[in-house]
Amino acid sequence: MRIIVTICARGGSKGIPGKNIKLIAGKPLIEYTFEVARQFKAYYADTDIALSTDSKEISDLAVQSGFQVPYHRPEVFATDHAGKIGAISDVLVYYENLRQMRYDFVLDLDVTSPLRNLNDLSKAFQMIRNDQEAYNLFSVSPANRNPYFNMVEKGEDGYYHLPKKLSNDIISRQTAPKVFDLNASFYFYRRIFFDKGFQTAITDKSLIYEIPHTCFDLDHPVDFEFLSFLIVNNKIDFNWL
Repeated sequence: MRIIVTICARGGSKGIPGKNIKLIAGKPLIEYTFEVARQFKAYYADTDIALSTDSKEISDLAVQSGFQVPYHRPEVFATDHAGKIGAISDVLVYYENLRQMRYDFVLDLDVTSPLRNLNDLSKAFQMIRNDQEAYNLFSVSPANRNPYFNMVEKGEDGYYHLPKKLSNDIISRQTAPKVFDLNASFYFYRRIFFDKGFQTAITDKSLIYEIPHTCFDLDHPVDFEFLSFLIVNNKIDFNWL
């Protein structure tokens, strides 16, 4: 069973310039993903780690951390409008040609959602291995808002309504169907996922792994401050790295 871990890290970011290498508690953000990738490779021996970046600065940092970086992300997959699936597929095919073999699974680790550990990855990997029909699996967290109860969208009549309705009215959050937020931390894909040409991670045969601890995506500058506070003050609520 061959696995490739993909780490996709563009150099450009309009929201937070240089966010993939922005210092968090004195360490570049991407280093936290490098560390869990090393742990996964040590646990699952037939694993390759592939960095996909258009940035020389990020490539140099990876080399300093002990990784080989033969792949350079083409410009077409490095724009603000390029999809993540296309970028993963391109580096996957590159490594398969380089190694003259075909991988069984892809594990994509998102640099800007680093709160995960080897235990999370191992449990999630076992889940998708146990379900031969599943195309992929992605990490989630419980949602703070629920489209059956306390979210609205604009309707064709110009007024605002619940996005989803059931036959019976939902009068409390506790009685609404359980929904989840994609926290973007990690994704497992069977190789067939890419053969079928899916453009998003949500398919008709997707599994979820509910992360049982703090996990969030770093989208805004304040998120970096929050994570730095948690790390420096030993407030991470699980065994992390």
